[in-house]
Amino acid sequence: MILIVESGSTKTAWRLIKDPVSPYESFHSAGINPYYQSAAEIKEAQEDVLAGFAGLPIQAIYYYGTGVTSEAQCELIAAAFRPYFPSTCSLEIQNDLIAAARSLCGKEAGIACILGTGSNSGYWDGGRISAQIPPLGFWLGDEGSGGHLGKSLLLSYLHDQMPAEIRSVFEKRFGVLDRLTVLDKAYKQAFPNRWFAGFSKFLFDHRRDAFCYGLIEQSFEAFIALYLKRYMEAPVFHFTGSVAFYYSDILKQVMKKKGLPVGHISEGPMAGLCLYHKGEFWP
Repeated sequence: MILIVESGSTKTAWRLIKDPVSPYESFHSAGINPYYQSAAEIKEAQEDVLAGFAGLPIQAIYYYGTGVTSEAQCELIAAAFRPYFPSTCSLEIQNDLIAAARSLCGKEAGIACILGTGSNSGYWDGGRISAQIPPLGFWLGDEGSGGHLGKSLLLSYLHDQMPAEIRSVFEKRFGVLDRLTVLDKAYKQAFPNRWFAGFSKFLFDHRRDAFCYGLIEQSFEAFIALYLKRYMEAPVFHFTGSVAFYYSDILKQVMKKKGLPVGHISEGPMAGLCLYHKGEFWP
């Protein structure tokens, strides 16, 4: 019996696989990000789900998540998880880019890209990420992501660059937002990337409007210019994440315009990870 956990800043997907043929058991919970949360905070937020696994003969856990940037973050995850599982259970903790690569590319080479609440990319040589243009996170980067799209939309609103018709629709939906409210969410509240990413849904709903389409296109073009165009080896570009999936028509158009081949696009990596780990655990 194995457990696969795939977590972003917004939500966490859990998949329990008892054997190669039985139906999967799936769960969802709040997002996990050890870059922002302590072990105690993770444990408290995930208590209901984790407690449900106590006593089960789980042999291996494969955890993939955002915010796993060093051994320190791995230790936070391990400290939160270990009390609920057998001492003999192995725990592998990897970042979300490894999840994307294993899910999208399997054993083949390719560029794995994440466009969700945040963004990331890396060259997968079939067994590891052998090259990466390092992402800079929400404040300095995340181009092409929901966070970046929401931030771009709010900046256009605060700078009074948003067309009057779109501004009217925006204020009917979100109310009048002042600078101090946005700054408080940005600098004082937890998970600012989640809050800003919430505004990307407005862009999706109005993507046929020229102004909104332009913001989406510019965000994707920035991601391509700053990251994808810099990979020396680029057999094909695969994407996973809510933004990649729901904006796939615009993403494909921008990629085609830049002369870059697109492979798989998935809403999330879990389905591919299940196939990958079933093949590894029960060859």
